[in-house]
Amino acid sequence: MTASLPPRVLGRSGIAVSVIGFGGAPLGDLYGPLDDAAAIASVGAAHDAGITLFDTSPWYGHGLSEHRFGTALRRVPRDSYVLSTKVGRWFDPRQQRLPGSRFAGGFAHRPVFDYSYDGALRAFEQSLLRLGVDRVDILLLHDLDKRNQGDLLETRFTEAMDGAYRALDRLRADGVVRAIGVGLNEADMCARFARAGDFDVMLLAGRYSLLEQPALDEFLPLALEKRIGIMLGGVFNSGILALGAVPEAHYNYVAPPPEVLERVRRLDAVCRAHDVPLARAALHFPLGHPAISTLVLGAVVPDEVRRNVAALAAPVPAALWRDIKSQGLLGADVPTP
Repeated sequence: MTASLPPRVLGRSGIAVSVIGFGGAPLGDLYGPLDDAAAIASVGAAHDAGITLFDTSPWYGHGLSEHRFGTALRRVPRDSYVLSTKVGRWFDPRQQRLPGSRFAGGFAHRPVFDYSYDGALRAFEQSLLRLGVDRVDILLLHDLDKRNQGDLLETRFTEAMDGAYRALDRLRADGVVRAIGVGLNEADMCARFARAGDFDVMLLAGRYSLLEQPALDEFLPLALEKRIGIMLGGVFNSGILALGAVPEAHYNYVAPPPEVLERVRRLDAVCRAHDVPLARAALHFPLGHPAISTLVLGAVVPDEVRRNVAALAAPVPAALWRDIKSQGLLGADVPTP
């Protein structure tokens, strides 16, 4: 591992990971079809740069992200990386996916939400086949939140705790996986799961960033109390904190509303005054909280990986955080690096 990517332990799991992880959503052709060789090379570049955590999901590109991860990672020793994937959907290869998928490309297989005991095991088995491995290190319940489940949330929460959770708990007890958790976009649901089950790690996307911190009041203190390791995704809020307030920027995977654009402009102005790119400040900020173990960052070409690693190694002056707080863009008690 390179000196710029020090290891951190994921809570009580005892699993050491690089402070930056590699997130697989973009490799599922999230916003547009990717060159296959470049996508696979990005995973290899992450490994070469000292990144040891690789997180993907069957949902990303309807299996394509896992397939690309498997192609790249089987070229390196299995013990040289930590592999994370998710359950909650299995895929029917005989059915074409319906119009309106979040992914512009990917496989045509149709997803089936299933948080039952058998459904989780079926999804896990499919993932092992796509990844080309016989085990994963971290297995997460995926997308059990209001945004994805709507009026079915309570039904599926009960199904998951009575079914999929028991399956993951068994896999952990049998040593097939080392840690279990959830991967969600809502901090309040992470807190609910933290109270409902015995989870080692959680992946929270988008809800603790330089732009917004809804996880700060309840979930992150609870994670510290229960020693749950936090893998933080969405530190750029789907891109706007990387690109700035520009027309092509995404916020939560869609076009940003005016109030978000204005807040990003103000953050960017403070960063410019300190000669710090907004993306660098957004990358450093979450690591100031003691519950955060690693940042899961997506990339679609090798140069993106290298830029992320370089941004983490570059300094951010303490005066920048003071100025952001003085302008009311962060609360006075919000921890900073």
